[in-house]
Order: sequence, then structure tokens, then C-alpha cells
Amino acid sequence: MARRTATPDVPPEDVVERIVDIDVAHEMEGSFLEYAYSVIYSRALPDARDGMKPVQRRILYQMSEMGLRPDRAHVKSARVVGEVMGKLHPHGDTAIYDAMVRMAQAFSLRLPLVDGHGNFGSLDDGPAAPRYTEARMAPAAAQMTAGLDEDVVDFVPNYDNKLTQPEVLPAAIPNLLVNGATGIAVGMATNMAPHNLVEVVAAARHLLAHPDATLEDLMRFVPGPDLPTGGKIVGLDGVRDAYRTGRGAFRTRATTRIENVTARRKGIVVTELPYTVGPEKVIEKIKEGVQNKKLSGISNAVDLTDRAHGLQLVIEVKTGFNPEAVLEQLYRFTPLEDSFSINNVALVDGQPRTLGLRELLEVWVAHRVDVVRRRSRFRLAKRLERLHLVEGLLIAILDIDEVIQVIRTSDDSEAARGRLRDVFDLSEPQAEYILELRLRRLTKFSRIELEKEQQQLAQEIAELQAILGDEARLRTVVSDEMAEVAATYGTPRRTILLESAGGTSVTGAAAAARSATPLEIEDTPCWALLSATGLLARTGGAEAPERPDDRRAKHDVLRGSVSTTARGEVGVVTSRGRVVRVSVLDLPSLPPTDGAPTLSGGVPLTEVVGLERGEDAVGLVSLAEDAPTLALATAGGTVKRVVPGDAPGNKDAWEVIALKDGDEVVGCAGVTDTDELVLVSSDASLLHFPASAVRPQGRSAGGMAGIKLAAGQRVVFFGAVAPGTEAAVVTVAGSSSALPGTQTGSAKTTPFELYPGKGRATGGVRAHRFLRGEDTLILAWVGAAPPHASGSAGQPLDLPAPDPRRDGSGIALPAPLHAIG
Repeated sequence: MARRTATPDVPPEDVVERIVDIDVAHEMEGSFLEYAYSVIYSRALPDARDGMKPVQRRILYQMSEMGLRPDRAHVKSARVVGEVMGKLHPHGDTAIYDAMVRMAQAFSLRLPLVDGHGNFGSLDDGPAAPRYTEARMAPAAAQMTAGLDEDVVDFVPNYDNKLTQPEVLPAAIPNLLVNGATGIAVGMATNMAPHNLVEVVAAARHLLAHPDATLEDLMRFVPGPDLPTGGKIVGLDGVRDAYRTGRGAFRTRATTRIENVTARRKGIVVTELPYTVGPEKVIEKIKEGVQNKKLSGISNAVDLTDRAHGLQLVIEVKTGFNPEAVLEQLYRFTPLEDSFSINNVALVDGQPRTLGLRELLEVWVAHRVDVVRRRSRFRLAKRLERLHLVEGLLIAILDIDEVIQVIRTSDDSEAARGRLRDVFDLSEPQAEYILELRLRRLTKFSRIELEKEQQQLAQEIAELQAILGDEARLRTVVSDEMAEVAATYGTPRRTILLESAGGTSVTGAAAAARSATPLEIEDTPCWALLSATGLLARTGGAEAPERPDDRRAKHDVLRGSVSTTARGEVGVVTSRGRVVRVSVLDLPSLPPTDGAPTLSGGVPLTEVVGLERGEDAVGLVSLAEDAPTLALATAGGTVKRVVPGDAPGNKDAWEVIALKDGDEVVGCAGVTDTDELVLVSSDASLLHFPASAVRPQGRSAGGMAGIKLAAGQRVVFFGAVAPGTEAAVVTVAGSSSALPGTQTGSAKTTPFELYPGKGRATGGVRAHRFLRGEDTLILAWVGAAPPHASGSAGQPLDLPAPDPRRDGSGIALPAPLHAIG
């Protein structure tokens, strides 16, 4: 390689070129080493003492010099960037602004050091330009720069030797551990996790008091990282390796919960994401996974994040899929589970080193001890200097007349200064201070103030000398200041630490094979339930819903219950004589309870079934091939049996009875030939006969006569009683002129066995004797004992004790009844 050089200060016509032969390998090696040195020491790696890269340190120092304290107004970010670039940092403004933005982001730093005003970006989007944003120092940043005017650190020249800048910040906060660091140098990189300030300070104070403390002792205070975005850390082995050797890795998981996002569908709500992961990135990966068939059971993913509620990422799960299994898929194939590799590389005494937890704490503790020691020396020197001047001033005030005479008879200030030193035995600074004394200081009050200041200075000097003369006391001062910082700026831990994944799947195909949770909901036996308040739900097992012995048990009265399977279908029978198909998967599964199930978590009927105006649901029916026939009766006394699953094609709704004008279905039940069909009319007549007396008919048939009704009467109840069942009859009487739901009425409970059976199409027997003011049954029910009643809101209500009189009168109720079941 040849390099041409020219002799300086020589006219161009007299220039003599000199060609120097240089070895290419030697030149490249030297240039590369200079570049690597610049990157490592001046750009990429933080100092272990203050945890700052040069650009970050210069930003905070310049903001401090500009007076941008937390109690001052914000200024344009462009102004800060310009000051830093022009005075301290000879690099591009983009690099400076990017560093300042990161120090202002609460999702990047555990304890932000810049208070930003404006759009400082998000995990998915960059910040606005520096001309649009404003900034000032955050409260914690004041602790990073506190004491710079007290000779606590060394100052070095800036890039053009015109100004000076601190070599390191005093750093009353363990910034490197609390906020972490990232950087890529030449041949090395650093990636440090954020931690909780309170925990780090507690460990540092313990190390300060016990210099021989082990890593296990320190980990009792710092169990693991505390990430700004919260989430969960799963598995702590990698954290322990990093604390021991400076290198390790751990897995982070999002914080999620499973809840009903709609009345019929469950979803996964993400409230905290892994560190450095944004919601848009998660949604993008979900969409890719669904398109690539890696993810199943997801219908939608929306970001509902706002300032009022924080992060809200809602992932809707398709009907028929297990939300827990879908969540496991998301952990495997999306950033909802991410890994973080720890590489604790920082500069110690100008050399890059890989540090464990103990070494990091030792460096910061030693730095703080040195800062407090230098600060104490500086303050001691300043107070000694001030005390010296105060003592000289007191001497002058005690004999002020002679002092004035000496000054007045002197030819000039230099002579006056010399005569004051000789006459009063003063030092040069004392004499100069007296010469500059204002006449207002010659009052009696000023003398008292000076004597008080003398005493206070003497006390402070004694304290500072005691701190500098006793290493244990010096460390106590350092420890107390650490505790004050933690109490002022500390916050509770955000990240949950888990020793293991708790049995759920982790990453990779092997983890998928180990997953014990089926992706799709299995077709297990269950019961579909319909409550009197219009809620639909299903149980989680094959056992029938229990009937609690306690009459005050808080449960919803059931209007219908059907044995089915989780992937089966049931039909809702309506008052218009229709059967509406309902998928059992669309019904929420009730949690297990000790007693009867509560349907408070059920889905409203109107969210699942499309009912016409004035149409109501009267019961449930199984649509299985081997289901019993459906028996139903109308208000006009007609009864009919029909095969419920005999649906035309794949229709979602079909008619099962041809109703006459003005008639409606009042009840239904799945029956066999051996069951007893029961009808109760509004005039308190009860008729029951075998179901075999009603032959099954087609869907278009209108049924046959069930009970003979008197003029103006109607059927108020229809049901079925299986043979051998201990059944009860409940009747509630009232006035036909009262508004529905407003009168309490009188109720009577009677054993069903007291009522003799009669033939179909007859009038039945009397079941209730009306009292004065009563002329109709407003409610009736026949079914397995014991019966339970509820109000309009589903609250339990008491029924009278069983009455052995078949046609007796009822007992007045304290509140109106809405349903019996």
C-alpha cells in the first residue's frame, strides 16, 4: 500500500510528493483497534458505577447545567439535543435524541430518568420528532447528578478541550441494575435486565454491612429481575446462573386471564406483555399463525389499550375450543412467551468485564462510598474556610473602631490589608474579607448571627471529621442515604417470579406433545339448564343438578333441564309452538358448587335464541336420536306428543304444533309412555293421565283434547311426573283483576299422590279452595319434591309447609312469586 504525502506550508508549484510504503495488515489492524476502542469506551458499553453510556451521561449532565430540574418547565427536546451535541457529544443528533427518548419511556426503564412531554413512542411506534416533544429531568435523575458541584467525581475535557464534563455521575441510584442496559460493541455486547430499586438497595445495604456476604445472601433481597412491563418470569435457574457468572437466560410470559368477552364466547385478555414486546407484534404473529395453521381456535384479536385501562389485548376463542389449550398454543408460537438473555458486560476501571450480581453491587457500593468520602472532604474544607473567615470577622467587630481607624489611615487597600494582618494577627483571607465588609454587618444583631454560625460550623466540622475518621460511620451514612433513596423512589414489584411453568407447556414441539389440555372441548356428558329468569347454561359433568335441602339455598329456579353432551344440541320450546336449535357449546359452563348450581354466570336467553315479539321460552328438549318424545300442552287445553328431533332439513327453528288463533304453549316435557301428564287450569282443576293416552303425531298436527275447561278458563301449568317419583303440587291463588306480578296471593303445597287420576279430556279434580277476593290460580307447578320458589330477580322465597288437604285454601305469601321449580 502506498500513501502520498506533501510537505506543509510549501507553495503548490514546489510540492515534492513522498510515497511511503505501509503494510496493509498493519494499517487495518491499527485502524480497527482505534474504531473498536471508540465503540467500546465511548458509545456502546455503560460504566458499572453509574450505569451510563457516555451519551446518556452527557444528556443528564447538560440538562442539569441547563437547569431543567423536575420543578422547572419543560423545554423543546431539540434544544437539549443541540446543547448536548454542540458542547459534549460530537455525534449525530439522531443518536442523542434516541438515547433521551429511551430514558423517558416507562416501558423501557424501570425508573425513567427523563420526564417527557409529548409523543415519546410506544413498543410498536417510534417517537415524534424532537421539535414536537419537550423534556426535563425526572425526579430520579436529580439523584444521579446530585453533588456534582462538590468535587465528588473527576471532570475531564470535552471533545475540543474548551469545556469539562464528569467522567462518571455520582449516581445515588444503582442505575445499572435498576434500569438495565443494552448495547452492541465490537466483538462484545451487553444486555442487562431491569430490577426493583427497593430490592437492589436492600441487597447493597446488606453488602455494605456484611462485605463477606455470599451470592445466596444477596439473592434473598434480589430474587430476580423486575421488568417495567410486568408479566411473569418462568423458571429461575437461568437467573441464578446470570447472578453467579454474569450470563444466563430466562423466559417471560404475558399476564392473562380468561373471561367472557361476549355472552356466548370466551376470550383471553392480555393485560401485561413480556419485556420489549408490543401488542401489534403479538397481533401480527397471531394472524400469521392462524394463516399458517399453527394456531387453532382463534376468531379475532383486537387491541383495546387506552390510557384509562392500560393494556387490553383481547383474543377471542372460537366456540368449542378450550381457552387454556389455546393459550398454550399462543405461548409456543407468539411473543406472549419470550426469552431474555442476560449478558452483564460493563466497564470497570476502564476495562470491559462480565459481572455477576455481587460484583455489580460491589462496584456501585464502592463508588458511593468514594462519592460520600469526597463530598465530606469538600464540605469539610468549605466549612473550615468559612469558619476561618467568621472568626476573623468576629475579631474585627469586637474592636471595630480600631479596625476603621487602621483602614482610614492606610494609603491604599494593600497597605490596609498588611496593617490589619499585623495589628490584629489576621490571615490574608481574613484581612481581605474584612476589607470587603459592608457597614450593615456592624450591628449587634450581626454579631449574634456570626456567633451562632460559628457554633453551627464547629458542630458540622466535628461531624464531618468523625465521618472521615471512622470508616464504619462513613458506611453508615452511605447506607442511610441508600435507604432514603429507596423510600422516595421505590415502587412495588411488577413482575411475578415463578420457579417453573406450573405444568403448562413451554416452547417447542416436545412441549406440545406434553400438553395435557385438549385443544377442543371434549364431547363429555353434561346438563343443559334453563332458569326461570331466562338464563341458559350447562353443567360441567354428567350428574343431574342437585336439589339442596336448605330452602334458603341461593339458586335459580330451573324451568328446564336436559341431559346432553358438550358438543350436542338441545331445543328451546317456545310459547308459539316452535323448537329453536341451540348448540350446547354456546352455553357457558357453570363452575362446580357444593349445592345446587347457580346460574348467575349463565347467558341470557335472548343472546342465544332469536325469539319473536311476545314469544317466550317454556322449556328445553333433547334433540338426540334416542331422546324421548316431546309432550306439550296449550292454554286452550290441547295436548300433543311429537318426536322433537324430527326437524325439516338443517333448519335452526321449526314448528311442532299447529296452534289455533289466540292459543299458546304453556309447558313441555320429554316423556315416555309410563309417565303421567299433568295439567292445572286457572280455576284450580288438576288432571293427570298416562302419557300413553296421547299418541305421537306429526309436526303439522294440532294435537288432541287434554283437559276440559270451563268457559273463560285456561291451562296455567303442564308437566310430567315419572312413575315412583315423590312429587308435590304447588298452587298460588289470587285475583284475576290485579296486575301480573304485583299481588302476593296465597300458596298451598300438597303431595301429588292425593290427586286421583282421570281420563284424558275430562275436567280433573279441585286442587285449591279460593278465599275471599281470590278467583283464579296465578301460578301452579307439579314436580319432584321438594319444590323451590323464586322472585322476579331469582332470589329464593319460602313456600308453605305441605298441606294434607287436597282442596284446602292457601297461606298468604310475604312477597310475589315469579316461578316454582
